[in-house]
Amino acid sequence: MAIALNGVTPQSNGDIVVLKTSTLEEVKKISVGAMPDMVTFSPDGNYIISANEGEPNDAYTIDPIGTISIIDVKNNYTVKTLDFAGFEADKTKLVAAGLRIYGLNASFAQDIEPEYVAVAGDSKKAFVTLQENNAVAEVDLIAGKITKIMPLGLKDLSLAANAFDTSEEDKQYAPKTWPIKAFYLPDAISYFSANDNNYIALANEGDTRAWTGFNEETTVKKVTLNPLKFPDAATLQQDASIGKLLITNARGKNTDGQYDELFALGGRSVTILNAATGQLVAEIGKDLEQQVANAGKYPDARSTKKGVEVESVTVAKVNGRTLAFIGMERAYMIAVYDVSIPSKPIFVQVFQTGEEPEGLMFVKPKDSPNGRSLLIVSSEKDGTVRFYQPTKL
Repeated sequence: MAIALNGVTPQSNGDIVVLKTSTLEEVKKISVGAMPDMVTFSPDGNYIISANEGEPNDAYTIDPIGTISIIDVKNNYTVKTLDFAGFEADKTKLVAAGLRIYGLNASFAQDIEPEYVAVAGDSKKAFVTLQENNAVAEVDLIAGKITKIMPLGLKDLSLAANAFDTSEEDKQYAPKTWPIKAFYLPDAISYFSANDNNYIALANEGDTRAWTGFNEETTVKKVTLNPLKFPDAATLQQDASIGKLLITNARGKNTDGQYDELFALGGRSVTILNAATGQLVAEIGKDLEQQVANAGKYPDARSTKKGVEVESVTVAKVNGRTLAFIGMERAYMIAVYDVSIPSKPIFVQVFQTGEEPEGLMFVKPKDSPNGRSLLIVSSEKDGTVRFYQPTKL
């Protein structure tokens, strides 16, 4: 078992502690980067990969670099910790494609904040979400190198397929189109294969930088809109419209201090990308929230922020079907979609779980105590861990 531990201070280097599960004795303690956020083993057990987020302190006066650590289990747990300084030269191109680099006085390497890790089935590559940066990094585990950054671009909320519910005034789920865009900002990531192709699924939660020393959060009603870009500004800034909608103040402002563009935070969705190219294959978003609304569980009070708040996703095969299990933090629900054809997700079911589901783990039948697959859900608000098994599949 590998456990991620913060350092003596949050901004100092953390550790990965490896324990033998049968006795809980410590096997090794390995120093990694600052604030290891998520740690996992490769499927073959040869590597431990840690996403070291490197968040700043609250005053934003100390901002460690974000890193990814690769621990070679068979080589006496030797570690290689990788940073993103080598991508500084590509900053302009990457930002144009949707990468966010905007931290207070931060270098490129400081600004990157690795969040969550998924490893390819052959254990040769890892894919790491860079949540606040709106991107995914690809890592060559064999070579010990970050091979590329894949910016995730923007979601156009003026398109009917991308409609958002942005008001709590109506006390119902009522998605509409708006002249704004949204950053995806994914948290969890899951790797899977289907029809001889490889994919990654992203839980587009929408985390922000909201510190005392630097807070990017604001709302549409609090900013000054450029009347040439938003002739209906007075209507848009009403509470019943998008007035209370959470947006970033780190982009969209012109030299006069007016906003020419508005950017919401979070895709409110799971996106499926081609793992090799980063190309968007499908998005489960508007339908996801509609299914929650149909179940009478849509958290309308969160419409101005991140909606159901898609926190987690894991994809696995169950009785020949490839299923995506999606955890929604604010709806207290799990949704299941059949992604056997990744470009055409099909809704299967939605069910309530503990309060604020945070982590999902799928257990294959061969590893299950009763020979049937398990979905394990940990929920942070009520402190529960729940176990589910399929009945009809």
